[in-house]
Amino acid sequence: MRLKKEPWIKDLPRSRMEYPASLLNQGKYWFWVVYSRFYPVLRTVAHRLGIGRIFIELFEPGHSGRQDFLIGTLNPSRTLRDFASFLVAEGFGNHFIAWKDSGELISLRRTHGFEYQDHLRIFSDGEVRCHYEYTPECHPFFHMMRVGFKDCSPKLKKLLQEWVVPSVP
Repeated sequence: MRLKKEPWIKDLPRSRMEYPASLLNQGKYWFWVVYSRFYPVLRTVAHRLGIGRIFIELFEPGHSGRQDFLIGTLNPSRTLRDFASFLVAEGFGNHFIAWKDSGELISLRRTHGFEYQDHLRIFSDGEVRCHYEYTPECHPFFHMMRVGFKDCSPKLKKLLQEWVVPSVP
């Protein structure tokens, strides 16, 4: 299966985050509301200048290609667009402030309050990967250092059972 980048992907709704209660987190929230508008351009420039690779090596030594936690592949009887629409209906939104993995077409997340998120990626070969982590907005350094980074596939496999053919370990 080979999927391709489609124009409608850029129109997926943005991820929404719960407004935090603490004053410190409210400051972080508003910083990211402004900063995230510029982030896709800054990320592209950083990658083209090689700066992105430096950050990835600094915070994720040895990382290449794709992050861990493969769930499976998109069911061949389903379309990428329908799958993305299903995920949006389940509370996922476009995660513009994430680094791009090799072959990534779509990066979506579902937040849990201001602090945590399920982060799901769909790739051009149909692979679907996800993990649970701190949001970059609340804990940017924990997020980059992968503190609390863990597999969320057991809880999502049930949700995605009609959409994703499970990987075989």
